Amino acid sequence: MYQQMIFVNLPVEDIDASKKFFTALGYEINPQFSDESTASVVISDTIIAMLLTKDKYAQFTKKEIVDARTGSEVLVALSAESREKVDELVDNALAAGGTTAGEPQDHGFMYGRSFDDLDGHTWEIVWMDPAAVQG
Repeated sequence: MYQQMIFVNLPVEDIDASKKFFTALGYEINPQFSDESTASVVISDTIIAMLLTKDKYAQFTKKEIVDARTGSEVLVALSAESREKVDELVDNALAAGGTTAGEPQDHGFMYGRSFDDLDGHTWEIVWMDPAAVQG
């Protein structure tokens, strides 16, 4: 089966600061698709966050660019392999300069926390018990 990829494009103020932030979370920057106005953050084999300066981002849309610190344009949700990995990733984000985006959500079979990155984009990290997924 073909594995579709997702490329989440997000406007950022400072490419270098954003690269430092996401590498502090354990992600790699793909230099082949990065330059002074773009950073390609490899989250997994099928998930890439494309961070673009606002000028670069504006080349792809005629819409006003939302300030994610005051308005919401997207919620990015990523799975984690365990409750501990949820905490590890969010704690790393907070240590790297991110901010808490909400209270932890613990439903027993599902656990999640969220953070805002340096530009205010909200990232939700969620673990779900595999037995609950299978029904």
